[in-house]
Amino acid sequence: MYTQETIRVNDHDFPSYAEGKVIPHGLYDINKNKGYITLGTSHDTSEFACECIRLWWLTHGSTDYPLANSILLLCDCGGSNNARYYLFKEDLQRLSDELGIEIRIAHYPPYTSKYNPIEHRLFPHITRACKGVVFKSVELVNQLMGKTKTTTGLQVFSRILDKMFEIGRKVADDFKETMRIQFDNFLPQWNYRAVPKKPKVWEVI
Repeated sequence: MYTQETIRVNDHDFPSYAEGKVIPHGLYDINKNKGYITLGTSHDTSEFACECIRLWWLTHGSTDYPLANSILLLCDCGGSNNARYYLFKEDLQRLSDELGIEIRIAHYPPYTSKYNPIEHRLFPHITRACKGVVFKSVELVNQLMGKTKTTTGLQVFSRILDKMFEIGRKVADDFKETMRIQFDNFLPQWNYRAVPKKPKVWEVI
């Protein structure tokens, strides 16, 4: 993908000059050393973040962990999965109900997300794989990120999510009164879990 020819580019990234946009959302499995990148083309919303989690579980997570009844996600404190956003908690609760499993969230406090393993074990290698390339299409970004690998066995799975996500959504009026989000006793503003309405029942054979 590299070239020795001179490529003329703008010295700043002006959205008004772009023909489209790509929003990468990453998940990293510490145990299996696998990264999962979803490339959105709409908006970075809490619904988008939860849809990325959903797609990972349906395509990889449920296969890798068939007997799991809960998921632990280490998240940044801001962005689409902001610790202060009840809209993210509402979408998370809806996802937990759909999948039938508990989703536990542990947010890193503000300005400490650099300690999240994904920052050291996935994103630097993705950056390296995309170095020196001008992104001319979402397909090119998907191709580059999907080829990311390391000598220690990192695998990266990348996919494009060409779906529109609404901005400006408001949390339901009664969500805080009816939610099943359970906050931890220790640092409840950053640690909580979404409990499914009907937990998945495993059949023992």
